[in-house]
Amino acid sequence: MITLSLLHPLHKKPVQHWTFEKESVIRIGRSTENDVVLYSAVVSRQHVELRKTAESGWEIVNLGTNGTYLEGKRVSHAPAKDGIIIRLARSGPNIQINIGGDNSEAVKALMRLREEAAAAQVKEPLRNGLTTKTEIYPTDEISAPSNLDDNTPTSGNSGQF
Repeated sequence: MITLSLLHPLHKKPVQHWTFEKESVIRIGRSTENDVVLYSAVVSRQHVELRKTAESGWEIVNLGTNGTYLEGKRVSHAPAKDGIIIRLARSGPNIQINIGGDNSEAVKALMRLREEAAAAQVKEPLRNGLTTKTEIYPTDEISAPSNLDDNTPTSGNSGQF
């Protein structure tokens, strides 16, 4: 099993993840034909592949014009180790690679973030007796101001058509 986590650009915390159990090739890029689709101008349509090797490991293969970076260095091929972070293009998104079971730190951190977000969405009751009820009045209950006569325009131009 391999889990890929998209990291927040500033906080480096996982904001989204993808888990693959049986795939031998995982494609990442801007095209919707990829296994992981990232909408970023610096990400190529087919940017990077993760390939399962015969030794039960994974290999990173760059396909993108803007490059794939590992520890700040551009790579064309590199072994994928548990917990490493790759960057797609020099200023693109960071992806953390976790190889192994569901107990990885990235998955645990993502679950904590989801729980915190769900707790933050609890709605407080409205204050001061306000309600969200909207009342609609029939138009026949609303009368026009009495200082208007039939020749007074109420909107638009007053000229003939």
